[in-house]
Amino acid sequence: MARTKDASKAQKEPGRMKQMWQVFQMTRRYDPTAQWLMLLAFLAPILVGLGVAIWLGDGNGFTIALWIVAGVLAGLLIALVVLGRRAERAAYSQIEGQPGAVGAVLRSGLRGGWVGNEMPIAVNGKTQDAVYRAVGRGGVVLISEGPVTRTKRMLDDEQRKIARVLPNVPISLISVGHDEGSIELYRLPATLRKKKRTLTKPEVLAVSNRLNSLQTSLPIPKGIDPLKARPQRGKAR
Repeated sequence: MARTKDASKAQKEPGRMKQMWQVFQMTRRYDPTAQWLMLLAFLAPILVGLGVAIWLGDGNGFTIALWIVAGVLAGLLIALVVLGRRAERAAYSQIEGQPGAVGAVLRSGLRGGWVGNEMPIAVNGKTQDAVYRAVGRGGVVLISEGPVTRTKRMLDDEQRKIARVLPNVPISLISVGHDEGSIELYRLPATLRKKKRTLTKPEVLAVSNRLNSLQTSLPIPKGIDPLKARPQRGKAR
């Protein structure tokens, strides 16, 4: 029984504060500016609260204390938001350029009603270039992973296939990478959210189901988990 208890304790996940500290350490390692942005985000509301307290407090210690406490709480909240954003960016920077990176983002980083699949809809077995698909209020978006010179034809082919099946649904093309006209991996979720809304929620579901029913399964590995991926050499600064 004692061994069982010890094993269960060893398997317990770290506490919330320890997890946050680990996230902060990882973020600071890959994004040194994150700690200074967090410090600025924490101190700015406190200074604002102190200024408002002096201006409106009229010498009342209780009122001044309330404004300062409010500034501290606001600073903590904003600092945590900054940490979350920079941590996500740092996590994506570790897998950027690896096969399946776009699939990892589509699986874990989409918001705003967008539906994506970690499995590509087209793949080049020799180069590992791939095309992924996301469906949302902005229509159908095809996302290429690999150099533009190699993936343009793949994108065009998939666009023609979808246009034949769904002629009235807008189709957008996005290339992820460092080529001209491409976007960096961490910008993918925000780029999707900025798409002009043309479909209703029921239409998004109908379009997604229609495309999934036509999709042929591909014998390729799933996307990478950005939280478990090993960093590439030369990525850490």
